[in-house]
Amino acid sequence: MSSRFKGQKIAFLTQHGKETVLKPALDSALGCDVQHVTGFDTDLLGTFTRDIDRAGSQTNALRKKARKGMELSGLSIGVASEGSFGPDPFTGVLTWNVEQVILIDDERGLEVTGSAQMVARCGELLAETWEQASAFALAHGFPSHQMVIRSQKKNVCTFYKGIYDWTTLETRFKEAQKASADGKVCMESDLRAFASPTRMENIRRATVDLLKRLKSECPTCSMPGFWRTQNLPGLPCRGCGAPTHLPRGEVWKCVWCTHSDTTFKPSTETAEPKFCQVCNP
Repeated sequence: MSSRFKGQKIAFLTQHGKETVLKPALDSALGCDVQHVTGFDTDLLGTFTRDIDRAGSQTNALRKKARKGMELSGLSIGVASEGSFGPDPFTGVLTWNVEQVILIDDERGLEVTGSAQMVARCGELLAETWEQASAFALAHGFPSHQMVIRSQKKNVCTFYKGIYDWTTLETRFKEAQKASADGKVCMESDLRAFASPTRMENIRRATVDLLKRLKSECPTCSMPGFWRTQNLPGLPCRGCGAPTHLPRGEVWKCVWCTHSDTTFKPSTETAEPKFCQVCNP
């Protein structure tokens, strides 16, 4: 790993415990000192408990967090983490978690982002009985994965979060049930980082990806962040030679200068016929 960040203080604004996975990884690999920054409510940029909608994209929120941490700390380098949830890209049925971790270095004019994605451990249920609620919670990892409870009566919403033990869960469920217009209570996974070990693991994986990108330096300017930006499809089928959707090459670009490289796989490398639209339509 390049020593350019050795001894540097790096700002990290978070209020959801993400420093427990991000700081050890960055400090160890970069020789830096990640400084946990407080003094700003990051929930104002959006919450997964739906208290506040996120304005703009995941990447915009990511940059705002990093910049706010740098502003509050007075440091010229900052990191930030931001997640998103949506349908999985394969079936559209499962919930998919994408995590991004960014490093912004104003001294060098550098911005590098790592990412990781995986199936999220989460769910939602409209429960009518405590038996239904407790079975749902158990199936979705409670109590290690925390729960959120809400119910509605006319214009009044009863809402509880930060639930991490069975006694509190049952108490809050019954309170929400009494406050519900129809006796039904919405149970859902709490997707805040500290409340979801599965998501926290994905943040760690995104941090590892960031470190890989920082380690990859441009052959022209030696700045970190030289990384693959595009796959070039068309790897030929082993059976008939037709182009497949599998990559035959890659485009790598520098995040700082204009240098780019295009690499191709050896001519002897081919795709299995199962990936060919001709052999396996």
